[in-house]
Amino acid sequence: MQKYSDAIKKAARKTPHVTGFVPTMGYLHEGHLSLVKTAVKECTKVVVSIFVNPAQFGPNEDFAKYPRDEERDLSLLEEIKGVDCVFIPSADEMYPEGYATYLSVENEMTKVLCGLSRPGHFKGVTTVVAKLINAVKPDKMYLGHKDMQQAVIITKMLRDMNYDTGVVICPTAREKDGLALSSRNSYLSPEERNTAPVLYKSLQMAESMAELGERDASVIVREIKRKLKEEKVEIDYVEVVNPYTLEKTDKISGEALIAAAIYVGKTRLIDNTIIRTND
Repeated sequence: MQKYSDAIKKAARKTPHVTGFVPTMGYLHEGHLSLVKTAVKECTKVVVSIFVNPAQFGPNEDFAKYPRDEERDLSLLEEIKGVDCVFIPSADEMYPEGYATYLSVENEMTKVLCGLSRPGHFKGVTTVVAKLINAVKPDKMYLGHKDMQQAVIITKMLRDMNYDTGVVICPTAREKDGLALSSRNSYLSPEERNTAPVLYKSLQMAESMAELGERDASVIVREIKRKLKEEKVEIDYVEVVNPYTLEKTDKISGEALIAAAIYVGKTRLIDNTIIRTND
């Protein structure tokens, strides 16, 4: 099996007439913009999409109140020299009346982590990504490491469906205190914002534990949960999984993805880190 790292290196080679694509749901922040800037450096043409995809929101999720500011988004993109097109389809264009076709990855990777608490979410993600790729026809698509499960699932979908689009996974952009940038951070009250970095700090603690030789995934998960509970946040999940298949692992060996999701107040935040060992 080709490792994602190998596929990413291949996708990152600059060749003539390469179209790069950055799919977003708008309300852009520096994380999105860093993806766009990377695409501009590596590609001859760059397309950015802005579309809040209703198909990936559950009935009790925040689709209606998801932050939107199209004018601001366009202004930010205009400042980046090299963006050739901003694609802003409407919901009616993407899902016209009578729409009934969806594309999903039918294995366990869509049912764990965020897939467990957000059933149907990744079916909406893979469907919209396929539709966007059909419209843009990019050579490379740029995704953020913060949404690693999404990136792994999209990569699987592209491979299974014989798309020629490569996936480039870029580092997570963070605030100075470590909080991963997210459009949903705007929901946080000042007090909640002060609490939110505990998620990243707990992952840093896990990295330190692994560096000191801890290999038992259950011990690392227990310590992350302990640290999170100290801040009285609600834990959705903390898991140690294979970074390529998302299968749960009991012992860290080689590479492992430590992923977590919490609620700070009513705001759901996700983050992850990859542990690499010489075992």
